[in-house]
Amino acid sequence: MPTPGNTTGNTSGNTPGNAHGTPPANAPDKTGASPASPIPERPAHRLEWLLHLTGLPTAAGREGRVIRWVEHWAAQRDALTLHHDKAGNLLILPAAKASASCGALVLFTAHLDHPAFVVEQLLGEGEDAGTVVLTFRGGVLDPYFENARILIHPNEGAPVAATLVETGKADPLRRCVAEADDGASLENVRIGDVATWDLPAPEIRDGELHAPACDDLAAVAAALCALEESVLADPGARVGVLLTRAEEVGFIGAIAACRAGTIPTGARVLALENSRAFAESPIGAGPIVRVGDRLSTFSPSLTAAAAQVCERLATQRAATGGFKWQRRLMPGGACEATCFCAYGRDATCLCLPLGNYHNMGNLDAVQAGEPSKAKIAPEHISVEDYHGLIDLLVACAQNLGDAEPLRAKMEKLYAERSFVLDG
Repeated sequence: MPTPGNTTGNTSGNTPGNAHGTPPANAPDKTGASPASPIPERPAHRLEWLLHLTGLPTAAGREGRVIRWVEHWAAQRDALTLHHDKAGNLLILPAAKASASCGALVLFTAHLDHPAFVVEQLLGEGEDAGTVVLTFRGGVLDPYFENARILIHPNEGAPVAATLVETGKADPLRRCVAEADDGASLENVRIGDVATWDLPAPEIRDGELHAPACDDLAAVAAALCALEESVLADPGARVGVLLTRAEEVGFIGAIAACRAGTIPTGARVLALENSRAFAESPIGAGPIVRVGDRLSTFSPSLTAAAAQVCERLATQRAATGGFKWQRRLMPGGACEATCFCAYGRDATCLCLPLGNYHNMGNLDAVQAGEPSKAKIAPEHISVEDYHGLIDLLVACAQNLGDAEPLRAKMEKLYAERSFVLDG
């Protein structure tokens, strides 16, 4: 079975400056849409970075492959500076000092991890070494672990295929035992190596990306694309990107960033996510201004301001195909905007509707009481939704205005229409 890109963990030859992640032959075109679609021309690297990043093995606390890719990406761009905080989160800002008159910093955030396994113990020695103890870091339902196939990704050498033979309960991390395939060598496997579900490499077909880890690496790609496009247009733009670690085990990197003061004072935080799609929030209907999640609702004024940007884009593009977007609660999970708001930050969420959330195929059926239908599958998103998210982020960087305060709106309505109370 094909394996995700850069599965060896060796970043040589797989850096942003090289020809990695090229759109496959079956991609519709470089924009991910019909050549006749009346949409702005998009840079080819939008899909190149998307295809590469969503195939990198990553897990909470073991995000090294993605971090190295981003570090290399930033090092190639003199217009940007990259900072590491004490928790290993990455903060990327323009090198040029922005004018204070440009308003508050707009900060795009995304997380670097995806639900996956980490090797904790190797059982046996020499030729008898064939069993691995792992912990699973993330939220996946019990039925999906039964006899599931995984790939262990050592830092050197080829991935090792194995099968889960034992799984425990998440407390807080799920302990699993896997046996390597007959003839497979664990010689290069080390404690701390990442293991992922055995899934095909990312590909685009029928206008959708199918990949091992859209959540949240598609958002990482979108954030970097939007940052670059924004800074190219205006080197002094007040925009930045925060990439956090260990989101899948409880927002740990985001909490650390809040506690350490990593987020610049006064920043307006747009947390980016890939959120489980529902009938009322379908894939292909555009990026979503997410007003809340299963834990909380987000900053009302910032959410309204992001929605106003969407409305402006829709008006500007009305004559050339329009701009599709959605405004939804998205209760299928929780996201870092909840964390940022809890620590007093002005934050909301923009997300992509996601299929096969956390690689759980047939999730509706499994939750309805049919565990036999559990199937590990690639996550998938709409390519056009992804482009729309980048366009939205660039527009937010250029002019994320202030929404009219609701109190002021109410007072205006009262002044205009209270006459009806007189009879």
